Amino acid sequence: MATGVEELVDMLFAMIDEAKSVPLSSEKCIIERDKALDLLDDIKAQFPMELGEAKKLLAARADYIASAKREAELIRKQAEEKARQMLAEDELLAQAKQKSNEMVKVAEDRSRELRRAANEYCEDALRRTEEAVSEAYDEIKRSRARFRAAAAGVQQPVAGAGAAAPGGRTVYDAAADEN
Repeated sequence: MATGVEELVDMLFAMIDEAKSVPLSSEKCIIERDKALDLLDDIKAQFPMELGEAKKLLAARADYIASAKREAELIRKQAEEKARQMLAEDELLAQAKQKSNEMVKVAEDRSRELRRAANEYCEDALRRTEEAVSEAYDEIKRSRARFRAAAAGVQQPVAGAGAAAPGGRTVYDAAADEN
């Protein structure tokens, strides 16, 4: 005996297709009523089972689709969260870059200011040193001039110490000046 509704319907179709035509009619045929009714009873008996299986398949399909939708929604939410995080990170990165650029500018400005102040300080220190050296040089010139004047006033050679210097100048003797 047939196991499925489809097979039973095929058997009923074959029975009708192979049935003898009624004389003088092409649309009507003669089939064995009992066999046709038995096939229809078998079909009716099979329907609840196959309908139940079809309902189970439809329910399983609906569950699968719902699960797939939930998973797709979860994936979408995760992607949105990841995108938000990336945007936040990009925003933080942009803020950090801006802050670092500002800090570098401030540091460069401060460095230029310190360099200018250091240059001014060095220039001032060198100027003061130059003035001090110049004053010391002038004092040395004045002292030499006083030495020369004093030496020119004491032109007497002292025993052994007042020898003439090369070039005919007399050497100043401080010990002789004390006498």
